[in-house]
Amino acid sequence: MATLRQEYNQSKIHPQKFALWIAIGAIIMMFAAFTSAYIVRRAAGNWLEFKLPDIFMVNTAVILLSSITIQLSYSGFKSGKEKRYKGMLIATFILGLLFLVLQYKGWEALTELGATFTVNPSSSFIYVISGLHAAHILGGIAALIVALTHAYVLPYKPTLRRKQRFELVVQYWHFVDILWVYLMVFFMIQS
Repeated sequence: MATLRQEYNQSKIHPQKFALWIAIGAIIMMFAAFTSAYIVRRAAGNWLEFKLPDIFMVNTAVILLSSITIQLSYSGFKSGKEKRYKGMLIATFILGLLFLVLQYKGWEALTELGATFTVNPSSSFIYVISGLHAAHILGGIAALIVALTHAYVLPYKPTLRRKQRFELVVQYWHFVDILWVYLMVFFMIQS
């Protein structure tokens, strides 16, 4: 009987991971709704065509690099390489902040093109969708701050609980990175 209970407990999904997956599913549905609305509204006419500024591609490279650094941090944490764990975690945090700065610069570049928030629905969609993504990056940065606090305040000790917490941060960060790549591909196809 005890082994059956052990097997059941081992096969269950951790409640926090399950909650994260539910949240990710909801976020996916929200962005699917916005990108669907973009397609429908574009077909209605009165649509301003413009090329996204190149800074958005630089931003894409930054977010992809941050996915690499957080994965290196996680593998360093698991394998007992404390310096790599901490160093790559700081790098991820800096890259996340850089993404937000570049996002703002991208909005400024859009404004310089004449694609302001209110000039046309096409530019409004870009601002709203990329702004919502930036809000989710801010959530990821908050999670990174917690992870950095654990890394630098608590003694290094890769316990199962700390591994599970850090794994949630890593999964969320990879998700927002993949989401940004999806959005960039979507906007490139639509232009």
